[in-house]
Amino acid sequence: TEVMQLREFLPKVVNGDLIEMLQKALKERLGQEQEQLRQECLHLRSRLDAAQSECQKEREEKLVLREQLWESREQLQQQAEFCTGLGAASCTLLWSTSSKEEAVKDILGKLQSFLSVAGQTLESFVKSLDGEAKAEQQDSNSHEQQFVLALAGVVTNVAAVTCGRDYLSSSAHVLLETLMQQLELLKPGVFPKLKVLMLMALYNVSISVKGLKYIREFPGLLSLIWTLLEDGDSEVCLHALRLLQSVLLEEALAGPGLLLDDPLLPLERIRTLATSSRHPALRQTAQETLDDLGSLRTSFLDPHGTSSSDQVHV
Repeated sequence: TEVMQLREFLPKVVNGDLIEMLQKALKERLGQEQEQLRQECLHLRSRLDAAQSECQKEREEKLVLREQLWESREQLQQQAEFCTGLGAASCTLLWSTSSKEEAVKDILGKLQSFLSVAGQTLESFVKSLDGEAKAEQQDSNSHEQQFVLALAGVVTNVAAVTCGRDYLSSSAHVLLETLMQQLELLKPGVFPKLKVLMLMALYNVSISVKGLKYIREFPGLLSLIWTLLEDGDSEVCLHALRLLQSVLLEEALAGPGLLLDDPLLPLERIRTLATSSRHPALRQTAQETLDDLGSLRTSFLDPHGTSSSDQVHV
């Protein structure tokens, strides 16, 4: 009977204690896990607060730096405008002074550094242009453009004096090459005043035999002149023709070159300028250029004389 009673009640007692023990162990484990999670949450919240505080600090520093940047930009802009205005005034004064031969002789010994600055400035300015004539016309009297014009004007006046063009012909090849390169980059109708001054400088240099020889060796000279003759500005066309006349003179003295054989020689354009231009000096120069081309072609291609039907009329 006792054995049967034990068999009946023992499983109940043991199972109840076991369940209670398991529940207690589970509860303790869950409590430990919850405490661990709570500690981790507090740690993460602490890190979040620190990160937010650091972010706010960086945001405030960024705002301060941005304000300083804007102030620096404004100061830099003011300094640039002041320097450009000062440069424009100084170079304009030098431009006016350099029209006298004695002044050119006085500055000749210190000209190299000026020519280096002039070449770099011209190159930088032409690169900054967007190629639109309208934008240039809207602000044609700016300090920057006046500065560049004055630099080119000084170079032109220096080249107008014998000692000056001799100096440019022998010691300023980089500047001469820069002038021709910038003329290539300037699109038709863009900043004609600058084109005219650079063409005048090249023409003045071409009066020197040595200078003309160097200019003539520039690979794109003829195509450059042909392009400039298509420019809508009469002064640009006029000075391009004058430079062409110097090249024709060099060909007449040195012998036949590539000019007469150039298939792109714009005879029709020159004829149009000689007959239809409203600019008297341009008409006259264009007609003189046609006469020079005719004489040059006749002297080199027909030295013994031929019938008029065999000659090329220009």
